[in-house]
Amino acid sequence: MPLQRVVVTGMGIISALGSNLAETWSSLVQGKSGIAPIQSLDVSKLRFQNGAEVRGYDAQHHFEQNQLELLDRFAQFALIAARQALADSGLKIVPELAGKTAVVTGSCVGGQSSQDAGFVGLYQKNSPRVHPLTIPRTMANAGASHISMEFGISGPAYTVSTACSSANHAIGQAFWMVRSGQVEAAITGGSEAPFSLGLLKAWEAMRVVSSDTCRPFSRDRKGLILGEGGAMVVLEPLERATERGARIYGEIVGFGMSSDAGHITSPTFQGPATAMRGALSDAQLAPEQISYINAHGTGTAGNDLTETRAVREVFGKHADRLAASSTKSMHGHALGAAGALEAVATVMAMHKKIIPPTANFTTPDPDCDLDIVPNQARPAEVEFALSNSFAFGGLNAVLAFKKF
Repeated sequence: MPLQRVVVTGMGIISALGSNLAETWSSLVQGKSGIAPIQSLDVSKLRFQNGAEVRGYDAQHHFEQNQLELLDRFAQFALIAARQALADSGLKIVPELAGKTAVVTGSCVGGQSSQDAGFVGLYQKNSPRVHPLTIPRTMANAGASHISMEFGISGPAYTVSTACSSANHAIGQAFWMVRSGQVEAAITGGSEAPFSLGLLKAWEAMRVVSSDTCRPFSRDRKGLILGEGGAMVVLEPLERATERGARIYGEIVGFGMSSDAGHITSPTFQGPATAMRGALSDAQLAPEQISYINAHGTGTAGNDLTETRAVREVFGKHADRLAASSTKSMHGHALGAAGALEAVATVMAMHKKIIPPTANFTTPDPDCDLDIVPNQARPAEVEFALSNSFAFGGLNAVLAFKKF
């Protein structure tokens, strides 16, 4: 069977920037940061107090109480984003399509809130019991499972967990499945909810979280800011989407991945460069055809320097003509969901002809000398773009998109 062109026909998102696609996109183009003091728990004993939380979130607006017994916050975000994406696409999961649709999600830490609550009860409060649904709430595949159950999707459904590359790995694999004809549609993306005290203390110990905000590629950057949320996209073959008159946001044309095979936390430039080259090769694109990169751009000293070097390694002199912004400066680093949030931002940048900025930018770093679209969105016609995700463990995943 010949390879099929794969298009994005629906998108859903809930993040620190908004509860849906319209709100999130509006914040992105305004350069409006969702980073603020953490409100969902007491962080007075942490070295950092800021995060990119989903503000004003009321789970009972989205779920019945009996559902909430089964759903950790990260799975709630996955299901909300999937509902939005499927409604946005207009795709109906009829019986003949149910077994030919995939659900592929990414999550780095799964149900941390439920796990943390269980440990507090067990070790701090000396409770002899934990919640009887702790296991189904904490398992990283809960989001994928609940999406498949709600919509009656009986095709392949699974979760990828590759730290901060999880969602990109998920979307890339879903793309390959649709392109090859293994499935006829896919709901794919990622979700995360890392704001529990135990996990925040673990991040504190890493010494990579900023004490104020996330300012990727700035000389005075201090580290990442954790974020939460979920984003899902609906992927379909172009022929099917066209036949049913679907609105098409963009096309996914390539996926590349690699492993640094180096240090567990310190990145190399060779691994990310290999993944970018892999995405270009898979898409049959020349480096010169790319005009925008949604950078991994965490705001840490090591990542931003390494990513700059990797981009220059792959693109050579063309790197000076690229725009490479980091939207983590606004929605925070949502770990396993980051690639999904950024895929939505990348597709919308092409669809709406405007590149979201790197917010909070202050002082140029001569060692991070890319055009990072500082502080203000930029109107631009983007024909082809990459979206980068690079993870602890040296696991790299890069998506290539085309304007439709």
